[in-house]
Amino acid sequence: MRWILLLVSMTLCGAAAAQDYRPDFDPSRLKGPVAGPLSEILVLGSPHLSQLPKEVQPAALQPAALQTVIDRLARWQPHAIGIESLSGVQCEFMRQHPRRYRDSMDSYCHDTTPARTATGLDVMQATTEAETMLATWPQTPGAAQRRRLAAVFLAGGERASALVQWLRLPAAERRAGDGLDAVLVAQLQALETRPDESLMIGARLAAQLGLERLFPIDDHTADSAIEDRKAYGAALTRAWDNPAIKKRFDADKVQYARLDSPDGLLQMVREDNAPGQGELIFRSDFGAAMNEPSPQRFGRQYLRYWETRNLRMAANIRDAMGTRPGERMLVIVGASHKGYLEPYLHQMHDVRVVDAAAVLR
Repeated sequence: MRWILLLVSMTLCGAAAAQDYRPDFDPSRLKGPVAGPLSEILVLGSPHLSQLPKEVQPAALQPAALQTVIDRLARWQPHAIGIESLSGVQCEFMRQHPRRYRDSMDSYCHDTTPARTATGLDVMQATTEAETMLATWPQTPGAAQRRRLAAVFLAGGERASALVQWLRLPAAERRAGDGLDAVLVAQLQALETRPDESLMIGARLAAQLGLERLFPIDDHTADSAIEDRKAYGAALTRAWDNPAIKKRFDADKVQYARLDSPDGLLQMVREDNAPGQGELIFRSDFGAAMNEPSPQRFGRQYLRYWETRNLRMAANIRDAMGTRPGERMLVIVGASHKGYLEPYLHQMHDVRVVDAAAVLR
């Protein structure tokens, strides 16, 4: 009997030790380099413009309202801009695994068939050509070169970067030619007014700053098919019925009511990037899901997806920054991502995370 008690005691002590353990190596405390500037990252938590209620979208999407946000970000002078979008290459990978990613492809990937028809390039060929073009891109490219690059970006599944090239063209040169046919021109014209922060803020800001492209940093390779969708959805719905989510809904109503004012959208973005938002979002969503009591632990399955997605997004951002040491990168993502991406990126030795609230003042 005594040896059983001893074994139980040792097991409990081991469990407690495992819970109390903290790694002694903290990358975030070892910042550098000794010489030269740190790389800077600004993670902008944004409302998803497509998900705003239809009755408030017209006010939020007014050019003047969008420009107020764009001008604040332009003052920070980023050298590169990342957006919450999947790369064409990742979508091509997902197409090879339809059983797992069918739903994700329908939601996050775009049909490149019209661009392939116009250019003769598949996604991988177009990606290679775009990289080759940018590697030798002239200081003052001509309109034909921009039209060609826009067409190549569309063939590679990079719609936002195609829009950057389109917006950088003089209005009279926004026409078919050099790989852009009438179908692709219509696509680009539609993207100009599509309610999407990656396009309406990211692409317009890039064009205003004289940048040539955007970097898609989202990742959905952690997505997987849900076997029992009904039970999974019911468990998460119960978890999301909590005081923190009600607090967020009440704040949303106040924000929506202010969107008719000239700086209503800017104020919404400011509040999405204010201190305390990350913890409030966690308590309303991911923390609530972590503790939901279903036998299948649906909430923790959801949490696995969310944490993995953000880790891979952080890796994509770090990869994009790695080719530009010492430069500034702005990343525009849904507000729920900000609280995860900032601490992940803060661990990087030569990266400094910038306070978005200060930039938005």
